[in-house]
Amino acid sequence: MDKAKVSTFFKKYTMVIVLVIVMLLFTWQTGGKLLLPQNINNLILQNAYVFVLATGMLLCILTGGNIDLSVGSVVCFVGAVGATLMVKNNVNVFLSIVIMLAVGLLIGIWQGFWIAYRRIPPFIVTLAGMLMFRGMSNIVLQGYTIAPMPQGYLNLFNSYIVDFFQGDGFNITSLVVGILAAAIYTISRFRQRFQRLKKGYDVDNIGTDILRCVVMSAVMIALMWRLAMYKGIPNILLWIGIIVLIYAYITSKTTVGRHFYAVGGNEKAAKLSGINTNRVYFLAYANMGLLAAVAAMVTIARLNSANPTAGDSYEMDAIGSCFIGGASAYGGSGTIPGVIIGATLMGVINLGMSIMGIDANWQKVVKGLVLLAAVIFDVESKKNSR
Repeated sequence: MDKAKVSTFFKKYTMVIVLVIVMLLFTWQTGGKLLLPQNINNLILQNAYVFVLATGMLLCILTGGNIDLSVGSVVCFVGAVGATLMVKNNVNVFLSIVIMLAVGLLIGIWQGFWIAYRRIPPFIVTLAGMLMFRGMSNIVLQGYTIAPMPQGYLNLFNSYIVDFFQGDGFNITSLVVGILAAAIYTISRFRQRFQRLKKGYDVDNIGTDILRCVVMSAVMIALMWRLAMYKGIPNILLWIGIIVLIYAYITSKTTVGRHFYAVGGNEKAAKLSGINTNRVYFLAYANMGLLAAVAAMVTIARLNSANPTAGDSYEMDAIGSCFIGGASAYGGSGTIPGVIIGATLMGVINLGMSIMGIDANWQKVVKGLVLLAAVIFDVESKKNSR
């Protein structure tokens, strides 16, 4: 393998390598506690909102490095609305969920209108939204915490997939799902390879594809194995999986998804080529509002309450995950898998330092340094490319 290919490989998989190194470091420092089944479960549950918000934030960043500062406040507001409906007014759980999604979408439409069609800078619009919806959250909650959530609602997010094989202390269903997921991934990967070969496109070396499939399959099966040793697959993992798969497909396989990259790469060129750039901006922020509502549903289920401080700094976690996961600060590049890696890295750092008993303030320092390093790497890489 020549130097150019080695360089390309490390550039492409930098964050994956960093994630592996960080996990090994914390596993060593915590005496293996990081990889305990319960801690793997906690890693998923505690960072579910990050996976959801970062997926939506990526679309905003793709349009040119734009961000949404309001998502934490929107999560708090939508959660307050949902809790008020379900707990205080005894509104049906499913109707409440529909209303929460509608509220989030309307907020996204409101902000998207000003950003896309009136061309108010996203930073200003979402900063205003951050202040407005945080204030509205306190108005709805009247400064109090609303709890507990109905059990039917909690079951949608906080419960676990039933073990159909009824394993004794080991969730066999979880392991079966891991094996099936690995098989589906491998088949789809090689199916895509054969399709590209048939069309005459360049493909990776067969050895590289085999190695990638082996590594990914091992990760999936190992994850499900550890979860099987605790309570099995948490419902929230299914929610995350569905969202990730949908948006990975949209960004990589659809025309609309490619428009986000085109606008971020060169908006003027995209407009001249016939892309409705206003609509792209509008969709990015309307979608962000919708996913903020989903994150609100996850959050109040996780906390079993809605309180005035919910969602605090959520926007920073989402933005950080995107940039750490390889999204460009200038827009036009970034992937959903990269965002998931970035969010996982943030979660591992949080969990690892918490297990080690490191002060929360130092945790913020480390996360800030990791974010800065990721953006510096992106900027310097682009300078070298030029």
